[in-house]
Amino acid sequence: ISPVPPYSREQPIFTTRAHVFQIDPSTKKNWVPASKQAVTVSYFYDSTRNSYRIISVDGAKVIINSTITPNMTFTKTSQKFGQWADSRANTVFGLGFPSEQQLTKFAEKFQEVKEAAKLARDRSQEKIETSSNHSQESGRETPSSTRASSVNGTDDEKASHGGPTEAHLKSENDKLKIALAQSSSNVKKWETELQTLRESNARLSTALQESAASIEHWKKQFSACKEENDQLRSKIEELEEQCNEINKEKERNAQLSRRLQELETELQDKELELEELRKQGEVIPQLMAECESASQQLQAAEKKNKDLEEKVRTLRTEVEESKHRQTNLKTELKNFLDVLDGKIDELHDFRQGLSKLGVDN
Repeated sequence: ISPVPPYSREQPIFTTRAHVFQIDPSTKKNWVPASKQAVTVSYFYDSTRNSYRIISVDGAKVIINSTITPNMTFTKTSQKFGQWADSRANTVFGLGFPSEQQLTKFAEKFQEVKEAAKLARDRSQEKIETSSNHSQESGRETPSSTRASSVNGTDDEKASHGGPTEAHLKSENDKLKIALAQSSSNVKKWETELQTLRESNARLSTALQESAASIEHWKKQFSACKEENDQLRSKIEELEEQCNEINKEKERNAQLSRRLQELETELQDKELELEELRKQGEVIPQLMAECESASQQLQAAEKKNKDLEEKVRTLRTEVEESKHRQTNLKTELKNFLDVLDGKIDELHDFRQGLSKLGVDN
């Protein structure tokens, strides 16, 4: 079959664009891109052979040349990807479409072409059976004509007895021989095609088994990946919880750090106050000593005051007794009283200050 169909024999019945892939022949698992970009993929119908093909050409390179048989199945593996196995090409083709709608149209057309190929195969089998029946009938008729000729005698006898009938039988016999030869060649041809179909079915069965095994393997891998994904999700949730706890702990640590700084500042203030109190405590003994000294001075002043009062009494007595000396002593006494009043005021002020100092202490 020529890779590029001549338009005189094959005509495109459906055309679309898709990315073409082929299964990796070594692993039978991974997809290998057959085209660098989206290419044209078409269904072709061969009227002379009554067959359907899927053909795709990328430049001068034929990347798909798949004859559709009734045993083929187009499978949608995702929303935009589909595949089918070709036992004659011993590979699996995959098509990636731009949209799910285009994939659906291609799958529907594949089913239609598959049904048409099935009808064509059924018709071919009916023709084979009809040809086989004709050959069997020809085989049965040939001995009867031979028997008829043997009964009627030799050719010379037949020519002498019934020339037109013998000629007619001979022509019929020749026709039957030609039909038998054609039937035998057709039988061999159909046997060859049947063997080819059986081999194709065997390869397709093998490909389907490999595809089923690959699907099972992919399912196991998918289950393993899903389980691993679930484990990773749970691990991520645990890590997120740990991160939240760490963030909360960081926030608590920041609050404690701020509180610690505040306490350190308060401690420094308290230390300054304590230092001032210590300095004041060092001054207190001096003040106490001064207070004791002032008390002694006050006692001395009071004693002197008492002495002075006593002297005043004495002087008053002397004044009363010695009025005649009053005039002479008046000036001296006045001066003395002024001094005494000043001392008394000073003593009074000093006593008030001492009392105030005691109260403050």
